[in-house]
Amino acid sequence: MFPRVLTVAGSDSGGGAGIQADLRTISLLGGYGMSAITALTAQNTRGVVGIHEVPAEFVGLQMDAVIPDIGVDAMKTGMLSNSGIIRVVCRKVRQYRISKLVVDPVMVAKGGARLLSPEAEETLKKELVPLAQIITPNIPEAEVLAGVKIRGVGAMKTAAREVRRMGARYVLVKGGHLSGDPVDVFFDGRSFTELRGPRLPSPHTHGSGCTLSAVIALELAKGSPPKAAVEKAKDFVASAIRFSFPLGQGIGPLNPFTPATREGERYAVIQSLKMAFRRIQEKKVGHLFPEVQSNLGYALFMAQTPEEVAAFPGRFVRWGNEVARVADPEFGVSQHIAKIILTALRFHPEMRSAMNLRYSDDLLARARKAGLSLGHFSRKDEPAWVKRREGSSLSWGVEQVLRKSKAVPDLIYDRGDVGKEPMIRVLGRNPMEVVEKVLRLA
Repeated sequence: MFPRVLTVAGSDSGGGAGIQADLRTISLLGGYGMSAITALTAQNTRGVVGIHEVPAEFVGLQMDAVIPDIGVDAMKTGMLSNSGIIRVVCRKVRQYRISKLVVDPVMVAKGGARLLSPEAEETLKKELVPLAQIITPNIPEAEVLAGVKIRGVGAMKTAAREVRRMGARYVLVKGGHLSGDPVDVFFDGRSFTELRGPRLPSPHTHGSGCTLSAVIALELAKGSPPKAAVEKAKDFVASAIRFSFPLGQGIGPLNPFTPATREGERYAVIQSLKMAFRRIQEKKVGHLFPEVQSNLGYALFMAQTPEEVAAFPGRFVRWGNEVARVADPEFGVSQHIAKIILTALRFHPEMRSAMNLRYSDDLLARARKAGLSLGHFSRKDEPAWVKRREGSSLSWGVEQVLRKSKAVPDLIYDRGDVGKEPMIRVLGRNPMEVVEKVLRLA
């Protein structure tokens, strides 16, 4: 059975937030999403240009249509627009005894404008907040709810206490509006948990609040405890912001697709490496391996850490021209090959694979004859700090080449130094492309 989640919120004609973001997120993460639309908005990445409110009675009718028939394991609210809609929603929550309710109190626009009338704000405080299992205000919303000015984590905790006194069982105050790395404060009535993370550079965060509350509701529907649901949602939204893209002419939406499909991509990366290794083994290219042996790596899309680069544990093993592997490829097992790939990715995001080979003038001559492009760096030019820092040489060397090159060379080589074996690195978009280049040298 799919976990069933009902979202009661406004529609975003631009597709980045509201009902559209909620249903997209719920579906991507394996839930079944239903909706009761409270308002139609005409908006895009630059802002809202019009709002058409749905009559409160019709909002209730939508809930009456889906809840008795399909059932609801958890529910979330977003933009509720006016006090009449808030009262109807509260009545239906009580009527159908919905206990797993996530309230995203959409009260203040990003620019600071109030989205609810004073009467509607009071209705939300007195009637909806007491029904919430989890409420997720951002800083401006927490200030309105609690009546306090928030300038730091201490004030966030004060606001969380005040909001919980209104009846919500758990409070998550989101700290993204404050300067510095964001801190969210989760309060369960007894203790506080500070959920910290780096501030991500992407400005494209449209729909982040909707997505967060949708993931929390889905996790509650699956049976996750509230704190675990919040932590999973925070991690998911951070990944979705990291992979966001500049759609439109304003603030683009976050991208839930990449984090939602990451596990499937990891499987595809591993399978690609296995297929490429079979090709290496079949062609018996052990004579191309250096003394330190060879490895082949492949990174996830937009990888940033060695844990997102897969390679072969223990590298490849050769005797003569024959090639074997110690174990199947895994993520995070080769700092050496990962540094080459991650450096290349910073300059050219499509270059996600690499393999190292022994150096020889003969191989370079074959590469030129095969039409492969070459890049070169000298370890003698390494700054002292690079030499002192273990494992920095590869990143530094590859970076030197790529800074000077308009396109990524097929091969990057160096002639070694004291205690450093000379080496050729073959780069490509995927493992099979790398292997085909290697075979042109064989």
